[in-house]
Amino acid sequence: MQVSSLLPSNRNRSLLVHSLVTALGLFKAVHPDGRKCIQVLRPRRASVRELMAYHTRDYLEYALSPSNDHQDQSQMTEFGLEDDCPPFHKMHEYIPLIAGATLTAVDALKDDHDTHSELQRHHAQKTKASGFCYVADCILAILALKRPAPSLSMARRPRVMYVDLDLHFSDAVSQAFYNASSASPSQVLTLSIHHTSPGFFPVSQLSALPDPDDPAFDPFTLSLPLQAGASIATFSRIWSIVEGVKDTFNPDFTVVQCGVDGMAGDPMATWNWCLDGVGSLGWCITRILHDWPGKKLLLGGGGYNSANAARAWSFLTSVAIGRPLPLDTDIPDHRALPLYQPSFTLDVPAGNMQDQNSDSYLLGVERCYERIQMLLNLKVTQASTTGH
Repeated sequence: MQVSSLLPSNRNRSLLVHSLVTALGLFKAVHPDGRKCIQVLRPRRASVRELMAYHTRDYLEYALSPSNDHQDQSQMTEFGLEDDCPPFHKMHEYIPLIAGATLTAVDALKDDHDTHSELQRHHAQKTKASGFCYVADCILAILALKRPAPSLSMARRPRVMYVDLDLHFSDAVSQAFYNASSASPSQVLTLSIHHTSPGFFPVSQLSALPDPDDPAFDPFTLSLPLQAGASIATFSRIWSIVEGVKDTFNPDFTVVQCGVDGMAGDPMATWNWCLDGVGSLGWCITRILHDWPGKKLLLGGGGYNSANAARAWSFLTSVAIGRPLPLDTDIPDHRALPLYQPSFTLDVPAGNMQDQNSDSYLLGVERCYERIQMLLNLKVTQASTTGH
């Protein structure tokens, strides 16, 4: 937690989240039989071998060297350690600990526990850092989940669905599993719900609404871009698409990136999402946790109003343990209390931004996904007949 709080783009955010979860008493919550609702796991460090399941040796040797003085500008540029990803104190410890924490959660998930981690880095590339992300822990998690576990009795290879709710497109994750040329069905399906517009980070051809007629189309690498001002009205409308994709793919594991930079009040100021109501972040996560099949891994993500990120992830933690807190809950008195002014409550309400996702735009998205689901169903049916 202390090491993760060193990240330059979100300094001390992890400490803030942990302090609020503690102040709200969630770590002390118990089941009727007396068992604790939350088991806190000590994260292990990911080994270089585990990190090399995705990252290149050259990047890791440079980024993990504690003696590196980061004075060679050409190398820093080569490995993305500049601009939004500057090298920082204890970066060589941060990378294996962040990856190891997520892999620790994966181990627990395979042992029959739904798990939650505040960490998640969905922009880190195979060969370099990118977009505030130095290690692709979510990709490492998916790779680990798709490997059959001896403790799990499955009639087929595990299917992993990745749902990304961050404001920004999950470029590294989507690209890692994109394979339009494959004739066989994929074990991994990625679905990124995000904002995209000219010049908006990250710029990627995969961030656009998919075209099923494009030879480069992959039904297992899906994007659902939303316009500015996306609100609970928009999310409640498009959620049937998400449910339809889930029903067709029928995942054994679902990994959810719970980025909160699309929430009202975030400095990105692009969406107008909130925690309460039909179509809210809380509503979506509740449905995934309680209605979807298989096991779920909840990960954090973007969120640059740290107090609101702590509010949101504390609330989602209460949802995950089956003890959802009322959103008018007062923030308890603790050292960070002044950061929650002026409301001093748990809620992150919507603002007054106009939702630019028009009926005609959303109708086009719905029609596109009707075709996508037909093609996806054909691929999944093929998998069922071949035993994949």
